[in-house]
Amino acid sequence: MLITFTRTIFLYILVLVVMRLMGKREIGQLQPFELAISIMIADLASIPMSDTGIPISNGIIPILGLLVMHLVISMVNMKSMKIRGVLCGKPTILIYRGKIDEKALKKERFTLNELQERLRGNNVVNLGDVEYAILETSGQVTVIQKPNKRTTTPEDFNMTPEYEGIPYDLVVDRKNYV
Repeated sequence: MLITFTRTIFLYILVLVVMRLMGKREIGQLQPFELAISIMIADLASIPMSDTGIPISNGIIPILGLLVMHLVISMVNMKSMKIRGVLCGKPTILIYRGKIDEKALKKERFTLNELQERLRGNNVVNLGDVEYAILETSGQVTVIQKPNKRTTTPEDFNMTPEYEGIPYDLVVDRKNYV
């Protein structure tokens, strides 16, 4: 029992370190290859964690191998547009100049209800207010509203606000940082 507990803690720390080395993306922002590696790491860690008859190295070595594979793919992904297109895909325009592209919706297996839900998630309730809606490679929808529906900025009124600096917390966990 103690051996299983110790192995679990060790593999948990290893998976946590590997996931931190992979980067700071949220689950919803993972590229397909990152999600696949994350699922595989979890599966590889669970086998030696639960079965003490399997050497722990049978989990550690493949996890480290996946980390190396992730780092290599990430570097290649940064260097080559063609490989990035294959690994990550390309954004798809779902609404173009205010018109819904039904072919793009079908291609991405996206329903009109899902599109409306994503628009509401971007604080847009009327389809007529949208100039462009782009399905990003992460699965999120970016919305660009029509010019007359966008929020105004000081620049729209030829104003330049004063520099405010970066905000910071004065008190964190009851400790004063002033």
